[in-house]
Amino acid sequence: MNHDAIDLDDDEDDTAGLPAGVKNYITPAGFARMQDEVNALLRVERPKIVEIVSWAAGNGDRSENGDYLYGKKRLREIDRRVRFLTKRLRIAEMVDPSRQTNRDQVFFGATVTYANARDEERTVRILGVDEADLKRGEVSLHSPIARALLRARVGDTVQIATPGGREAVDVLEISYPELPAR
Repeated sequence: MNHDAIDLDDDEDDTAGLPAGVKNYITPAGFARMQDEVNALLRVERPKIVEIVSWAAGNGDRSENGDYLYGKKRLREIDRRVRFLTKRLRIAEMVDPSRQTNRDQVFFGATVTYANARDEERTVRILGVDEADLKRGEVSLHSPIARALLRARVGDTVQIATPGGREAVDVLEISYPELPAR
């Protein structure tokens, strides 16, 4: 029984969540977070679970051994996540939004504030599919809102596809992270 091998060359699709033919853009921070997750899974969590499974396997009957069964299941979950992250990192194309020179238009990495017809303002940051988190106001570059906002400028009105139909929104502000000091 080899608990140390992770097959990274299985046939799982590494482009899931990406429209056909597009690049998997990611910010340097998003890339680093994914690498940190892989490292934590491989160097911290997986060795702990391997130790539990080895201990549980030594206790005899494995068919009713909860530690053994849960541990084996958790190892499969960890291995699956490591495979996914590794493949996504391999196809990722890192783009640093702080290096954007055309800051008056919406591109990858922009933070955009817009308002609808009811004067309700919303701010979103446009990121890659692997790092966007709606709870933090981050939307995928391929989401309907991002696609509508791309290339817009302050003062532009764009049409966003919503579940209730098309909605016009006015672009109020566009910003990008500042270049890090050298």
